[in-house]
Amino acid sequence: MHFHDDALFPETQEKLVITVAPYGPEWEPDDFAEDLPLTMDEHVQTAVDCYNAGATVLHIHVRELDGKGSKRLSKFNELLGRLREAVPDMILQVGGSISFAPEGEGADAKWLSDDVRHMLATLDPAPDQVTIAINTSQMNIMELMTPDDTAGTSMDRPELANTYREMVVPAGPEWVEEHLRRLQAAGIQPHFQLSSIPQLETVERLIRRGKYTGPLNLTWVAIGGGFDGPNPYNMMNFVSRVPDGACLTLETLMRSVLPVNTMATAMGLHARCGNEDTIWGRRGEKMTSVAQVEQVVRIARELGREVATGKEARDIYRIGQTYADADETLARLGYAPNRRVGQVGFTQHA
Repeated sequence: MHFHDDALFPETQEKLVITVAPYGPEWEPDDFAEDLPLTMDEHVQTAVDCYNAGATVLHIHVRELDGKGSKRLSKFNELLGRLREAVPDMILQVGGSISFAPEGEGADAKWLSDDVRHMLATLDPAPDQVTIAINTSQMNIMELMTPDDTAGTSMDRPELANTYREMVVPAGPEWVEEHLRRLQAAGIQPHFQLSSIPQLETVERLIRRGKYTGPLNLTWVAIGGGFDGPNPYNMMNFVSRVPDGACLTLETLMRSVLPVNTMATAMGLHARCGNEDTIWGRRGEKMTSVAQVEQVVRIARELGREVATGKEARDIYRIGQTYADADETLARLGYAPNRRVGQVGFTQHA
């Protein structure tokens, strides 16, 4: 991404798209009962409240009545159907890690099988986006958590903490290519959740080989433990490698969420918040997902940056658009074109 002399002026920036992740599948309900929805009505009302506060992208997980993260696609279908009516302008983004939470006490938090994960492309009604991980990697979310973060929560239990400490995200090349094929065939836009520059490079190769042809919406996920950490040098190195035609959101966890969202908002990038990322505001004080959205809106207002409406966010994300082939995708995203047979030197668009 290029930053011209006027790049930090709010009038030259896109309106801010705020993603909220208010269903916190890693937490148990008692960790923050006031903010972790349990019933379907509570799931829907949470979305309405977050939308009214200023969020335009909803990152979706579903909780069963016993408090565990749901692995039943029927529950996702039910929620998506109700959300289409309750928040029709909101971008509905299903989290690809739908089996994030352990099944039982101390059980391994394993992702569902490849075949079951592919079934996210058959959700009805279809979401606007499904998040997708690239390249199998460690996902030790405990690495960056402090005693303040886990105090008084289920994460204080050693067996549960170790479950998340040892978690791995399976996202090998065969699965990724097939998942992209199915999502695109269903008209669902993939939202790439990337932990590092090597994963971004893999996405570029997928585009160059025609495996993905469409707008590039991605999130830099700085949660440590196999992913980048919330280090400004890591962040800017990643930002510098993202093509100009992409739409980039920054994500991190716990009390790093606010400063990273502030940087994202100031730089013309996009923000993500919610109890999946943090349940904390000031040190030792819990903060609801709605309050987090309101906080990002206040920061944007202070910086003079406008917050996108739902319809404006759809335009920014280019929901529903696809491109003809690799050549068009590369050109629209701002990547250099593929090398033609016999061509030497550096490649560039005319």
